[in-house]
Amino acid sequence: MAPALTVLADGQQLAALVADRLLAALASGRPLGLATGRTMEPVYAALRHRIAALPPRQRQQLLAGWCSFNLDEYVGLEPEDPRSFAGVMAAALGRPLQLPADRLQLPDGRAADPDAEARRYSAALAAAGGIGLQLLGLGSNGHVGFNEPPCAADAPCRCLPLAAATREQNACAFGGDPAAVPQRAISLGLAEILAADQLLLVVTGAGKAEILRRSLQEPPCPEVPASWLQRHPRLEVVVDAAAAAALQLR
Repeated sequence: MAPALTVLADGQQLAALVADRLLAALASGRPLGLATGRTMEPVYAALRHRIAALPPRQRQQLLAGWCSFNLDEYVGLEPEDPRSFAGVMAAALGRPLQLPADRLQLPDGRAADPDAEARRYSAALAAAGGIGLQLLGLGSNGHVGFNEPPCAADAPCRCLPLAAATREQNACAFGGDPAAVPQRAISLGLAEILAADQLLLVVTGAGKAEILRRSLQEPPCPEVPASWLQRHPRLEVVVDAAAAAALQLR
């Protein structure tokens, strides 16, 4: 089944549409799967704006029922570190919305045993009933979450080494130095991602055009982990025109 694809002219339109999808997912009461990355920054800004515009009682009810699980976290960073994904989420949503820290759930990158922490995090997600809507970005090497290639469709939540391309891509938060990016991360696997009720893949920029084409229009394979998303019956893809440039559109 071909995914639902929406191509928008600019980032402002894209952020607004994705924020609307997230707001509807929050209102459903199912756990929300969140992601980090530069693509998500304007999305979360738009979501904050949407929530602030709600009537006070509706806003209070929405925030009181907030339950979200992030895809991943670096190993070795304190949650207060602004470069950690816990720090990013606190700045993007936690503090502006006055959400208790336990509502924005992430793997604990400080855990003495990251493999055990990955198992704990997967179990916590299962106990919450799994993810309703999972928000996803796309890595330059085809990763989703930190599921680096090669990656099987049934890969579970785990601690794994980060590829050189990923550390290069994420170096901007570490003074531009890829060597300063942590070498490992804990990530939900394709198993947990594909078990979500719905998937929302958001991609921007010409630099992602070719890997997006491979992810959506070539047969699924371990070398492009995002290609496994094609198997999901409720995959929505929202992209800007630059990211869509290599797609063969009907």
